[in-house]
Amino acid sequence: MKVVINSLDKLPALAAKVIDEFPFRVIAFHGDMGVGKTTFIKSLCSHLGVDLAKVCSPTYSIVNEYETATDILIYHFDFYRISHEKEAFDMGYEEYFYSNHYCFIEWPEKIHNLLPDKLLKIHIESDGNMRIFTIQEINQSNG
Repeated sequence: MKVVINSLDKLPALAAKVIDEFPFRVIAFHGDMGVGKTTFIKSLCSHLGVDLAKVCSPTYSIVNEYETATDILIYHFDFYRISHEKEAFDMGYEEYFYSNHYCFIEWPEKIHNLLPDKLLKIHIESDGNMRIFTIQEINQSNG
């Protein structure tokens, strides 16, 4: 599915659609630096009920944990700064990815071999002031 967004005020509707229509808890965000991955993750977190003042990029911490008013846990990863997949092993990535909590992953290509077989892939491209979202269900266990 492709969606073109030409204004930030359209992000909440897309976030609602992603959360409400796709049954995936692990979502991998692909796209160039500055394209809006963290901004969209903020919209997803807002839709789930997270206080937006608490949502920020985990560039240096690698993972941030957010909790909603209804005790839903969300893990927000930014693997941009890691050099080797071993660093994800050392932080216990499996406990996060297979916890059945939401996991929003920026720079998943850095840990490609560690990603679950079932996830939602969102690729964001920039075209001037527009953002093009390509949303794809990945289910490698079905062939």
